[in-house]
Amino acid sequence: MLKHDVVIVGAGLAGLRACVELRKKGIDAIIVSKVYPTRSHSGAAQGGVNAAFDENDSWESHFFDTVKGSDYLGDQDAIEILTSEAPANILELQRMGVVFNRNDLGGIAQRPFGGQSFPRSCYYADAVGHMMLHGLFDNVLKYKTKILYEYFVTSLVVDNGHVSGVVAYDIKNGKFEGIAAKAVLFATGGYGQVYSSNTNALINTGDGMAVSIKAGVPLMDMEFVQFHPTTLKSTGILVTEGARGEGAYLLNSLGVRFMSKYAPKAMELAPRDVVARAEQTEINEGRGVDGAILLDVRHLGKERIMERLPQIMQLSIDFEGVNPIYEPIPIRPGMHYSMGGIKTDNNGRTVIQGYYSAGESACVSVHGANRLGGNSLLDTVVFGRRAGVDIAEYLKDAAFTKFDESLIKRDEEIFEKLKKSNGKERHGLLKAELQEEMRANVGVFREEKAMKKAVKKIEELKERAKNIGVDDKSKLFNTDIVEAFEFSNILLIAEVIANGAILRKESRGAHYRNDYPERDDENWLKHTLATLDAQGNIKFDFSEVTITKFKPQPRTY
Repeated sequence: MLKHDVVIVGAGLAGLRACVELRKKGIDAIIVSKVYPTRSHSGAAQGGVNAAFDENDSWESHFFDTVKGSDYLGDQDAIEILTSEAPANILELQRMGVVFNRNDLGGIAQRPFGGQSFPRSCYYADAVGHMMLHGLFDNVLKYKTKILYEYFVTSLVVDNGHVSGVVAYDIKNGKFEGIAAKAVLFATGGYGQVYSSNTNALINTGDGMAVSIKAGVPLMDMEFVQFHPTTLKSTGILVTEGARGEGAYLLNSLGVRFMSKYAPKAMELAPRDVVARAEQTEINEGRGVDGAILLDVRHLGKERIMERLPQIMQLSIDFEGVNPIYEPIPIRPGMHYSMGGIKTDNNGRTVIQGYYSAGESACVSVHGANRLGGNSLLDTVVFGRRAGVDIAEYLKDAAFTKFDESLIKRDEEIFEKLKKSNGKERHGLLKAELQEEMRANVGVFREEKAMKKAVKKIEELKERAKNIGVDDKSKLFNTDIVEAFEFSNILLIAEVIANGAILRKESRGAHYRNDYPERDDENWLKHTLATLDAQGNIKFDFSEVTITKFKPQPRTY
């Protein structure tokens, strides 16, 4: 049994930022991560991180843009924190060693992003997430932080409403470990692997969310799934919004910049939900190009493409066989981000004392029904820092609580049963069926009949999952068992998403229903809260949206 004051689960930007805040105060915090920290999915973020720096810009403008972008479902007290604290947080990253492109005056360069009324996205070419991740990791190492990597957290341990620690599987050595703690922070990222076409790493299986709901913590607004407008047609790999920020065009098979029909003012820089629906409409109505839309950057010129979008150029060449200097890139919408997640307050606190969450795994809610590009990285550093500050304060009076070691044995037995199983089903094949079902029936466009079909499929997969067998019977580095356990997590998350989407009978942000095409503020200006009953069935409750300054109004671009 290990024992630390704080366990941080996840080594992406939110976890690292919280860790820096704790370690610089001398607090005994340990990081537990499924992968080596620099392989965390935060490193895949490409385009930028938002902050109002320009003298002609203001955080108040950023505040309104984010509220409007959220389709008025974002909690405005949280959004005010996000946007007002943004500049100081980005400058703090710069002092920590994070490098950004510079403007002619030597300040941080900024580019336009969708749904923003001013160019406020700070960037480093098209690899800002990579730069931020490495910069924060350097600082975590500076404080000689203990890191357990290639550890997979399977359970949250709770005693009488207080967190006690976590149970984790040591993938390298094939054994379970209990880690007792006074406080636990989950910064475990999203669940992109629920969908077949997604921009996420294979590790993004919603583990933190699944572990949380099983421990009695509500998941909020899980029906809101962001589909990024520009992912490579063949692979779903992300093509940054920064390409459109630099001036890229979206073209249909007729060579027409079709966004003039859907967002005549903003054009390609409309919010992601608007652009994704426009693209899918063009494809559905026969104006696509082999099931895709074309992203054209040729007019930007070779020099600018190679300076500002080098990663996108290489990805297009490697995975589509297209050099964007000379040809348009075939793209289509793909699952990208979870607006929903573990319900927290503005300091990352959950309903369990001492248990926190931050980043994509959490729902504060600053993104509401639709996240603006450049706000996710900001979310990780603002609320990762705030969680770190609050945990430090909480620890002043906190104590270790009883750690139920039987949970270690329980999770160990689940893995052993899987290892010994000779079942005929294979988790990889079941996962592929789930992913395609979610893409087809709980995707960019939704309607009740299709979503109920998805729920029925999920029920079928749950039954078949009872007969999963694994081929790798070894003890050391058995990823076959880990992936089987991950599948149980994404199956649970998919069930929450699909049922929440059926429940919400309106269209708002990324949740668009053909059978309920209008936003319904009278009945649905509220958050959904998903929990599990004693039998493991999903049940829903609701909470009010916090509105402070901006009353809901029609959302046009």
